[in-house]
Amino acid sequence: MEFTELIQDNGLILIPVIWIIGQFLKETPLIKNWLIPYILLVIGVLLSCLTWGWNSTGITQGILITGVAVLGHQLVKQACNRDRG
Repeated sequence: MEFTELIQDNGLILIPVIWIIGQFLKETPLIKNWLIPYILLVIGVLLSCLTWGWNSTGITQGILITGVAVLGHQLVKQACNRDRG
């Protein structure tokens, strides 16, 4: 089963949105790095609930979308930094 089977089609656009918001948060000096995934999770759930409604589907989709965005970012980051240590 692929993640695209778990995330509904109209939610796939939220993955790059969450990723971009994460990049902005990363460049904000007042926000500590360890807080960024939690902030993104809240934003992801809020955006998903606006799409699917305030129910278990909206919350689940928000968690999945945020998870894919954060995991995707970490995979790219680790692949780019693999030669550094």
